[in-house]
Amino acid sequence: AGNNILEVYREVARLADSLRERPRPILVECMTFRMRGHEEASGTKYVPQELFEEWGRKDPVANYEQWLLAEGVLSTDERDDLRADIKREIEEGLKEAFAEPEPAPDRATEVGDVYAPFQLVEGTSPLAEEPSATGAPEKRFIDAISEGLAQSMERHPELVLMGQDIAEYGGAFKITEGFVERFGKERVRNTPLCESAILGAALGLSVQGMKAMMEMQFADFVSEGITQICNNLAKIHYRWGQHADVVVRMPTGAGVGAGPFHSQSNEMWFVKTPGLKVVYPSTPYDAKGLLMTAFDDPNPVMFFEHKALYRSISGAVPAEPYAIPFGKAAVRRPGTDLSIITYGMGVHWALELAEAMATEASIEVVDLRTLVPLDKATVLDSVKRTGRALLLHEDTLTGGFGGELAALIAEEAFDHLDAPIVRVASWDTPVPFAVPLEQGFLPKGRLKEAVERVLGY
Repeated sequence: AGNNILEVYREVARLADSLRERPRPILVECMTFRMRGHEEASGTKYVPQELFEEWGRKDPVANYEQWLLAEGVLSTDERDDLRADIKREIEEGLKEAFAEPEPAPDRATEVGDVYAPFQLVEGTSPLAEEPSATGAPEKRFIDAISEGLAQSMERHPELVLMGQDIAEYGGAFKITEGFVERFGKERVRNTPLCESAILGAALGLSVQGMKAMMEMQFADFVSEGITQICNNLAKIHYRWGQHADVVVRMPTGAGVGAGPFHSQSNEMWFVKTPGLKVVYPSTPYDAKGLLMTAFDDPNPVMFFEHKALYRSISGAVPAEPYAIPFGKAAVRRPGTDLSIITYGMGVHWALELAEAMATEASIEVVDLRTLVPLDKATVLDSVKRTGRALLLHEDTLTGGFGGELAALIAEEAFDHLDAPIVRVASWDTPVPFAVPLEQGFLPKGRLKEAVERVLGY
């Protein structure tokens, strides 16, 4: 079965009606045959000739044509006219295409096609832009994310949340606990354990004019959905101007004794993929504001949340909805002797050390907030003022974001440097499980020595 066009049509139509009445998974298997390779270079010599002949007699298109003729639905003259019309349409289309001038490469045009236009403009955004946190209630990092998510659900009735156990259970970290009661099961949906399917569904919702969020249970599991993210979400606007209005929340990071498969910092997998935005907050205030911006932005956003920050830090978070623009770094601590440029957990390591060494050196701490887009101006301004740059991140050293920052500084601020650029990052190994090994893997224990080395140059 599967080679009779009318039979297949009737059966699929019947199943489609049944699915609309009672949604459930159904597998339709058509036992058919491919008469040639999937592209021009694929050979077919390995297929026995008699097999071609056997399946050739079952050709669905040829048999449908014969049925139309036999039933009098179509005459031979009408068939020939149809073929001629189709051939003419193809030839005219080819002629028109070949007559087009060759496109001239223009960097601005090409880069402009990668992302859908989006900019928070002060005074015009429906969200308040970076309100003062003075007097605002204290909230944990995890609660700020939950609040930003809930307020985004209220602001965007077309927003659907998806993930493993995020409905009644509230997700692995309980961020969506209580959301089913507030927003209903249609908008807060449990999914199968299949990251690629969830991401594909999220993109499909966006194509239909909706918004979607997927909670990756752990950032490590994103490898199961790389094709959907890097080839579909990231490229769809460049290819045909379609928004990919999808936020992928990524619980990330080590320091919690979770071992090599639940602790990776894998933001660089996505930084180098044009079409994605990469966000990595370090404070509760930023977590809420950046998340709400992510849901306003029509582009795909990889939103990294460090697991070790969820319940370990608190900060003032305004109750009202607000936005923090992407590509706007924050100077967490001003200084004159050295710039530590970092993000995520690295911000807290840097601030702790800067405070401990306050009597020895004036250390500036720059929190990038977003890696894509990157606030190059703040990075370069800081380095030009202090003359020294230390680049800190939890990700492993090789291929880490510090390398990109080092290149930027070397290219655009080299004359202002008083010491070599230094990177401090995790070792180039998987994340160890044993606590002493994990602490040795992480860069925090090597930060002070590196700072002293740069200052003493």
